[in-house]
Amino acid sequence: MTETIQPGLSGTSELVVAKENTARHLGSGGVEVLATPELVRLMERAAVRAVDHLLPAGQMTVGARIEVEHLAPTPLGMRVQARAELIAVEGRRLTFIVEAHDERELVGRGRHERAIIDLERFGRRVQAKMAGH
Repeated sequence: MTETIQPGLSGTSELVVAKENTARHLGSGGVEVLATPELVRLMERAAVRAVDHLLPAGQMTVGARIEVEHLAPTPLGMRVQARAELIAVEGRRLTFIVEAHDERELVGRGRHERAIIDLERFGRRVQAKMAGH
């Protein structure tokens, strides 16, 4: 791992809620507000943006764990932004605090862990798993 991956790094990701981002569209609820799976995706994308560009070629991060509270609805047409801040580095394991705000309030918060992987090695594991399927 590179010495540039240190606590304090942060990244953001945002979207304007469209029909394809809603709970109704994704089947995670019957209402036309930001779906929890989309909130999680936004938070993960913010964490990726915080660190992946600093990794050497052939490495990237993958999600390993996420704990999220979805606190408030975000309606169609409203902008929501997620922010991830790296708070701990333990070997290949990275821990982030994540939050999301819409134009009015905090709508989600939690913790997210990502693992740094070697793409070649990871690809071999996936192929071996497929061969055994």
